[in-house]
Amino acid sequence: MTDTVSASTNSELNERARALLKNLVERYISDGQPVGSKTLAEDYSQSTGKGLSPATIRNVMGDLEGAGLIASPHTSAGRIPTQQGLRFFVDSLLKVEPLEGAALNLLQTQLQQGDLDSSNIVEVASGMLSEITHMAGLVTVPKQEFSALRQIEFLPLSDRRVLAVLVTNDHDVQNRVIDVEREYGRDELQQLAGYLNAHLSGLSMSEVRRRLLAEMTTARETMNNMMADAVGMAEKALAAGDANDAASRVVVAGQTNLFGFEEFCEVGKLRGLLDAFNQKRELLGFLDRCENASGIQIFIGHESGYQPLDECSVIATPYGNQDDIIGVLGVVGPTRMAYDKVIPVVDATARLLGAALTK
Repeated sequence: MTDTVSASTNSELNERARALLKNLVERYISDGQPVGSKTLAEDYSQSTGKGLSPATIRNVMGDLEGAGLIASPHTSAGRIPTQQGLRFFVDSLLKVEPLEGAALNLLQTQLQQGDLDSSNIVEVASGMLSEITHMAGLVTVPKQEFSALRQIEFLPLSDRRVLAVLVTNDHDVQNRVIDVEREYGRDELQQLAGYLNAHLSGLSMSEVRRRLLAEMTTARETMNNMMADAVGMAEKALAAGDANDAASRVVVAGQTNLFGFEEFCEVGKLRGLLDAFNQKRELLGFLDRCENASGIQIFIGHESGYQPLDECSVIATPYGNQDDIIGVLGVVGPTRMAYDKVIPVVDATARLLGAALTK
């Protein structure tokens, strides 16, 4: 869950303090450096048309620092926003416009290609998030239960192994090698596949699992050998898919984009972040938790609850359609990311990817 700034803090900030905080955060996001009083005075004058004395600015800065919204680094007289200050900025001061123009056209062109299967389109989506935002893009692959089985085929291999070929959602092809108790001929495997296709084709994978479970619990005397072999082989094919680790469920693109941010120059921080991108298991758990919320979610620093992301911000949202959420996508970057630019990209990508995968 993301933190929220207390209502009392919100009400205690007058219009002048809110404007100065907004100017400070925007300048810090742009430059990545502590912001001095002189710069704040110039930005305030440009944004409001009013001037402020140095004493007034010092007083307001003191109040904001006392509220925990800004801090003064030891090496500079300027101030930077704290994670709490960034949260206040996002919740109360940020204005976001829908994505349009060249970026939207690029997303539409890339995600509305008719010849992409689900795996390819997820990779495209992750790449687009990274390319447009210049940060790291994350997309979880749709969970298998939301796919529809179109066709299953079996091909004989050596050493009592069979290649199971599952076609889902028209284009998505998954190959799985399974171990069997005896050798099967090609004609025999075609017969088993024909039986399964006649009974399971067109069903969602979750319904396929329910049907197979029901068949497996049926009294053996009511099933002939062919039916029993077909059901058992299908169950093994699905179980082989379940055995895939988290690496296959999260597609990450643009990790190296983060090298360009000063925040990630420290070797220890960068190594921990890259390890999280590479191992993916904990990252997948974090993203899966985002499925239960509606709309855009913004995690600033420690709000993610995942230590490797303590110096990052994550903007994530589920994707799918009105009936089913089938995955989560998002962007990882520094806490000083341009939230007003990144949020519309994440939102538009989720809508286009959901439409492409559920049409």
